[in-house]
Amino acid sequence: MLLSKAKIGQTFNIKSVEGKEKTKKFLFTLGCFEGEEVTLISKLAGNFVINIKDSRYAIDENMAKTIVLDA
Repeated sequence: MLLSKAKIGQTFNIKSVEGKEKTKKFLFTLGCFEGEEVTLISKLAGNFVINIKDSRYAIDENMAKTIVLDA
């Protein structure tokens, strides 16, 4: 399942990060990599607020579609 399809408040483990190398590197700097836990906090105007390692980040829908979760 993709992060863009997740429901607010749910916590998942990241299965993989797909997409362009530039996007993958950016998400990796946020701590978004295979095996890491991610929680979807909210969806606002096409932006996804996520919680990774006690930090919150806002990413756009295109980035959310590159994050594959364990369902």
